[in-house]
Amino acid sequence: EVQLVESGGGSVQAGGSLRVSCAVSRFYDVRYCMGWFRQAPGKEREGVAFIDSYGSSRYADFVKGRFTVSKDNTLYLQMNSLKPEDTAIYYCAADALWSRCRLDRRDFAYWGQGIQVTVSS
Repeated sequence: EVQLVESGGGSVQAGGSLRVSCAVSRFYDVRYCMGWFRQAPGKEREGVAFIDSYGSSRYADFVKGRFTVSKDNTLYLQMNSLKPEDTAIYYCAADALWSRCRLDRRDFAYWGQGIQVTVSS
C-alpha cells in the first residue's frame, strides 16, 4: 500500500519561511506526478505545485516566485515570503503519470494525511 506522510509544518509570522516534507513509500511508478495541495477552513482543496518524473514543475499563480517544489527520495515544498492567506492544511499527493500532470486533485489517487501551516500577521 502506498503511503505518504507529511512533516515539517507549523506556525510562522508573515514574511517567514517553512519547508514541508512528504515521505513516500511503496510507490513504484517510474513515471509519476507528485504534488502539493492545500485546504483552508471553509474552502475547497486547491492545487499548489507539482513535479513530475521528468523534473518539470508547475505552480499555482498565487505561489509563483515564493514556493519551490523539489524531490529526491522525499517530496518537499519550500515556502518563502509566507502570507496569512497561505494558512491551510497542506497535503502531498502522488499518482502515475498517464499523459501530463495537472494541478487537479481528481488526478491524484494517493494522499497524505495533511499537515497544518499557520501564518500569522
